[in-house]
This record gives sequence, C-alpha cells and structure tokens, in this order.
Amino acid sequence: MSKKTELKREREKKIVSQMIQLYCRKKHNTKGELCEECRSLTEYALLRSDKCPFMETKTFCSNCKVHCYKPDMREQIKEVMRFSGPRMMLYHPVAAIRHVIESKREKRRLQK
Repeated sequence: MSKKTELKREREKKIVSQMIQLYCRKKHNTKGELCEECRSLTEYALLRSDKCPFMETKTFCSNCKVHCYKPDMREQIKEVMRFSGPRMMLYHPVAAIRHVIESKREKRRLQK
C-alpha cells in the first residue's frame, strides 16, 4: 500500500475519532474519556477504515458505493456526523476545511 493511501487512512481515522469525541462530549456530557457506546463506535469505525479495500479510490465513506457498516452502527455514525459535522468548523477548523475541499474535488471528479 502506498504512503499516500496510508496517510489518507490515518487522516480519516483521526477525523472520525474527533467527530465521535465531540459528539460524546456534547451529547453524553463526558470529559476526557468516551462513554462505552461512543468507545465501541470509535473502535468499530477505526476497524472499518483499516479493512477498507477502496481507500485508494474514495474520499469519504459517504461517497463509497459499498456500505460496510452494520445497520445499527451505520445509524449511530450518521447521527454523529449530522451532529458533529457542522460543529467541526469551531472545534477542528483545519480538518473541516480540508473535508469541504476534498468533497468538492470528489464531486467534480465524479461528474466527469
């Protein structure tokens, strides 16, 4: 696997972890550590990212044609993304801006 793909995988794992941490802190009133539910979701999301065979060609899971999350975990991660996504600009602005740029780039690529 290329260095670029590994860097991309690590960046995705970091962003999803940050989003879950933000969600847990705001929704479950945790400080420093995740609740059991959010810890389980983080572990699952990181595992899915590690096993992803499409990492070289996709930007984000939402753009993937294959949804590898179990239905209950998929609902949980969607809830986290809906809540944390808009707030990322306040808490992790560089990651949020990078995400917007990469999403727009991917949409243009798919339209061609």
